[in-house]
Amino acid sequence: MEKGITVHLLEKQPGGDIVKIDERYWSADMLAALHHVNYLTVGGKEYETLEGRLNVDAQSIELLLAAVRHGQSI
Repeated sequence: MEKGITVHLLEKQPGGDIVKIDERYWSADMLAALHHVNYLTVGGKEYETLEGRLNVDAQSIELLLAAVRHGQSI
């Protein structure tokens, strides 16, 4: 039985464009951690999770993120 899934991280830009910033296989433990977090870091940058979508056709999860700009209002 499979214990994880491919996750696509998509950043919503200030102008509204969507940019793929990462794609990798996540274990079941990583997926379970999503129930407890609102922010994540990728490549040394912090992002707020906005929403997620299960893509049944591709058997993957897509997470929409917004970059956290410390010291600035978003």
